Amino acid sequence: MFALLSVLSIPLLARVARAESHTLSFQNNCGFGTPTLILNGQVASTGDPFTSQGSMSGIAYLQTGNCNFNGENCSLLEFTLTSNGGQGGISSVDVSLIPPHAFSVPTGFFYDGVQECQNDGNECDSADCGPNHAFSKPTDFSSQVQCSTNQDVNLVVTFC
Repeated sequence: MFALLSVLSIPLLARVARAESHTLSFQNNCGFGTPTLILNGQVASTGDPFTSQGSMSGIAYLQTGNCNFNGENCSLLEFTLTSNGGQGGISSVDVSLIPPHAFSVPTGFFYDGVQECQNDGNECDSADCGPNHAFSKPTDFSSQVQCSTNQDVNLVVTFC
């Protein structure tokens, strides 16, 4: 009986043991500014790659000296990365220019690390890039790029 329970519990343990992980990295091609990642109201990174253990939601922007703490006055990247612990999740990323955010530098992104969404992304390269490349008003949903996968998706944020 114990042997049977042990054999039956192995797949369950394998499922539980799988840890969700996501890495966000920056490519700053501007030659100025500091890439800034904010998670849960705290600075999580100022340019270095950041890896979460579990789902990750936050904002990122290039601090040019004109941005407030939550990216006000600058181009803002908003994201949620999730694989729901390997059970399938929908990650979503977009650029926002909704006031108090405003265009500051070309800002873009692409998914990395999963075949289903490899290199899918978007870029806002001017103040009038919406509605397909950035939120300029709350209903510009066509600027969102989603990735539905049970794999751990990573994100590369680009500036300039």
